[in-house]
Amino acid sequence: MRYVIFDDNKWSNFFPITFTRCTGDLRVGILKLRQRIAGYFGFSENNIITSSFLEGIYKERHEDWKINDLTKEETLFINSRIKINKKIQKKIEKLPLNSCLINNNDVLAAKLIPAEKKISSEDISTLFEDLKKIEIDSVLLWEYTWELIKENPDYITRDFEDFFYEKDNFFDTEPGITIMNPYNIWIGEGTIIKPGAVIDATQGPVILDENARIMSNAVIIGPAYIGKNSIVKVGAKIYEGTSIGSVCKVGGEVEGTIFQAYSNKQHDGFLGHSYIGEWVNLGADTNNSDLKNNYKNVKVYFYPENKKIDSKSKFMGAIIGDHTKTAICSVINTGTVIGAGCNLFGRDIIKDFIHSFSWGEGADITEYKEEKFLETVEIVKQRRKLKLSKEEKKLFGNIRKLVID
Repeated sequence: MRYVIFDDNKWSNFFPITFTRCTGDLRVGILKLRQRIAGYFGFSENNIITSSFLEGIYKERHEDWKINDLTKEETLFINSRIKINKKIQKKIEKLPLNSCLINNNDVLAAKLIPAEKKISSEDISTLFEDLKKIEIDSVLLWEYTWELIKENPDYITRDFEDFFYEKDNFFDTEPGITIMNPYNIWIGEGTIIKPGAVIDATQGPVILDENARIMSNAVIIGPAYIGKNSIVKVGAKIYEGTSIGSVCKVGGEVEGTIFQAYSNKQHDGFLGHSYIGEWVNLGADTNNSDLKNNYKNVKVYFYPENKKIDSKSKFMGAIIGDHTKTAICSVINTGTVIGAGCNLFGRDIIKDFIHSFSWGEGADITEYKEEKFLETVEIVKQRRKLKLSKEEKKLFGNIRKLVID
């Protein structure tokens, strides 16, 4: 049996985060969506179907993956947006050949022997047209980025119980570190916790992944996840529902927020109920609002409809795309969506919706020139001993055409 994780035509629901990654690479809890699916089904090979927009960058980054290629063998296709659990896993495993599991016309999973050919998420639906449809009633697919934020605390706990609780735990702390409910804490190999730190797992698990560094007087309250090679700065306050991906530096006050990876919020300032892409840098004393003064639901810009819609949540901060920077003392309003590749500064509040590749402040926002943007990206990546590739440049150019031209 071959397993394929596919993005469907709702990839754009998660813009601007999915401008630069497939839906399956969105993080919620400890894991990315595709990692959780693979963990439940117990396969290790990486076969994905993504948009043609992202095909080049994925083939460059993952030479050993099968990307947008079908082979003539029995294959189980699984939607990357699925909220996988043991119950739905069993239903998928029992799918007869030439059938698919659907909910509200969305295909959750399908089993068939496809013809050998190329395909992408734009035309994936044609693969399932002639299959027997098996309808289920439960809502089992992610629809919006703010759902990931809202459900993040629960998924941290689930991932801890499903994937980390029985893994080798390098739990070994020095004097001067306060540990609360140690049975709910998992520490990876090479992780360093400095004296004065408080790890509080009384309300949910805390996972400190491999080679993380928790500096003195930092407080981490579970459920929380700190990713591989990430640093929690001196005196940081990491509240429940926070997931910090790999190679991040985080300080100040953070609550209910997801960091994909490679992003920095090193200094004081509050960040709440937000979703942060990669290579984002929030300047010192950048603050965001995650609750309206009237306590009403927050409306958030939704790319497919080109307007703000009700998030059905009272707590909703910001969604910030890859390679966006804010200057010192920036203020971000409730429910703000900031695209990829922005450079924002000044005293005016950042609010509503900021187009990708925007430069400036308040009402005086212009286009962030391509050569200047790429120059900054190159410098930033060099600091991590990485290079800006031709495919990345091509991808940024395509994003620019999509949102500006």
